[in-house]
Amino acid sequence: MTVLRDVLQELIGMFLGDARLSAAILFVVAVAAGLIELAGVEPLLAGGVLLAGCLAVLLEAVRRRARHG
Repeated sequence: MTVLRDVLQELIGMFLGDARLSAAILFVVAVAAGLIELAGVEPLLAGGVLLAGCLAVLLEAVRRRARHG
């Protein structure tokens, strides 16, 4: 039972370890969903926004991590 608890703690820590990264990804997903639902944008275009947004967030997180060691 402790192995299962340890695995769950690691998974939760992985997603909550960088709150700024998690919030930024959630924001990008919300924007893409809003484009589809509210603005009536084609899902393929919103998928492109999702891809570009996630890549931008990832690059920013890597750049910030490299700068602050």
